[in-house]
Amino acid sequence: MKKIVVALIALSLSFTVSAQKRKKGSDFTVEQKTELALKKMTLDLDLSDRQANKIRPLLAEKISDRSEHRKNKKEKKEDRKRLSSDERFKREMARLDKMIAFKANMKDILNDDQYERFEKIAAHKKHKMKRRGKHRRMKHDRSEMDFDRG
Repeated sequence: MKKIVVALIALSLSFTVSAQKRKKGSDFTVEQKTELALKKMTLDLDLSDRQANKIRPLLAEKISDRSEHRKNKKEKKEDRKRLSSDERFKREMARLDKMIAFKANMKDILNDDQYERFEKIAAHKKHKMKRRGKHRRMKHDRSEMDFDRG
């Protein structure tokens, strides 16, 4: 009986460790990410070929901006320099301007039904990311509490 319990514990630990070995990010190029996003959007919104061809450059720009932002974020993380409030404000304004322009372009390309579905999907993704961030913060806070105890 003791051997079975030890074997079960060892098995459960091995599953736990293997579940945590996830590769973060992807090694796709900007073009590949663009094509994948466009295919998903085509499936979700029933895009025509004409609409897909108009959306492709918008998605490519958005994805390349995102990848460049991640690269810059890694470089700045190494510098450990905190941005001033004016710099943060300018960066946030630029980000929001890009979002507004993307949304306006999508509204021009899509018909009313497609745009409504686009908005619904975007709201769902935003909510999902917000919950995911909250979970990460709680997890981080909990680890700090454990560190303080020890």
